[in-house]
Amino acid sequence: MRSVMISRRHLRGLTSPAMTGALRMMARAPSSRRELHTALFFPGHGVQRVGMANTWMDRFPRTTTRLLDEMDSILGFNLSRIISDGPNSKLNKTENAQPAIMAISVLILRILENEYGLNTTSRVDVTLGHSLGEFTALVAGGYLQFSDALKLVRHRAEVMARCTREVVEHSGETYGMVALICEPEHLESLLRTVHEFLGLGTDDTVQTPSIQQVMVANINSSNQIVLSGSIERIRTLLVQLRQFGGHDPRAVRLKSESPFHSPVMFPATQYMRTALEHTDISFPGRIPCISNVSSLPFKSKEDLKNLLSRQCTDTVRWWDSIRYLHQEQGVRRWIGIGPGKVGRNLVGKEVGRVNTKGGGVWAVCNPRENGGNDCCPGTDRSRSQEPLKTCLKTQ
Repeated sequence: MRSVMISRRHLRGLTSPAMTGALRMMARAPSSRRELHTALFFPGHGVQRVGMANTWMDRFPRTTTRLLDEMDSILGFNLSRIISDGPNSKLNKTENAQPAIMAISVLILRILENEYGLNTTSRVDVTLGHSLGEFTALVAGGYLQFSDALKLVRHRAEVMARCTREVVEHSGETYGMVALICEPEHLESLLRTVHEFLGLGTDDTVQTPSIQQVMVANINSSNQIVLSGSIERIRTLLVQLRQFGGHDPRAVRLKSESPFHSPVMFPATQYMRTALEHTDISFPGRIPCISNVSSLPFKSKEDLKNLLSRQCTDTVRWWDSIRYLHQEQGVRRWIGIGPGKVGRNLVGKEVGRVNTKGGGVWAVCNPRENGGNDCCPGTDRSRSQEPLKTCLKTQ
């Protein structure tokens, strides 16, 4: 083992105790393929913001410029300018937001690898990503090349945006997603009642036109699910839940005008099935990767193509994925990489309060953040502030 020399510029760039702790744990922890210990997870749609690459450009211009130039070249237009300068109306378009989020997540990972010598293959045991983040997880795990994943995400997002425009024009309704939040002890009953009211899994569902269907898009945590579809129909469902179902969940409209993970997106599933047949997929990858649809590791190349295609319309079983890794595979260190903290918060709610020496949940999302605010309960805070130059080691 040898220590990596860290320059003063590097130390100024990554001063967050949470970030330091994340790197220290990944660098020091022995990896075992028999029992998983460290997970990298990546965010999905909705975390985009104008300027989200700027602080990384300030601190690490060489790596950032190289990645953003590569992104623009692959896509054939200047997405980096939209990420840097906006306007929000352009960045928030599905076809721009999704490749932007994936690219910035990969950028942060590359900074850790290139600037600090982080060896993800030997220090990370599993990757996973929330919805869109699954593509980033597949890049990090060695299944997809960045260029291939970026093109898939861009074209998939274009199909999704077209699906939304067409369903709105056809129906005249507003579409989107709504999170339902309840007490953990009521979640199973709430899910059961939602399925009953929607007729999910019955012949009635099959016969209902896709534009009329409301679906459970995400099961995010022990107290949160997300519904996707017509907003008016979701409101009707909420009335039924409160009047006849014995439930009164808090409803929060998400910043999405598209009904992701619903039958409306079936053309995107068809696109993915065709596109993946012509995509170079490495299987097995360097690191196991968890499927959103099965909440288990991908088992084969065909399994990956099938589940990654179905993810466009199927439920994201995020909570099941976290429980599987935490309870069955012994993951105790969770490193969230990418813009925003939504994914980190969802993971931290479930596993961040489990006191395990050396364990915890960290977010690596902004090199200027400090004060330990990126740490979830359960993080070994005293050690997380250890300077990078004394803790980061590579083989």
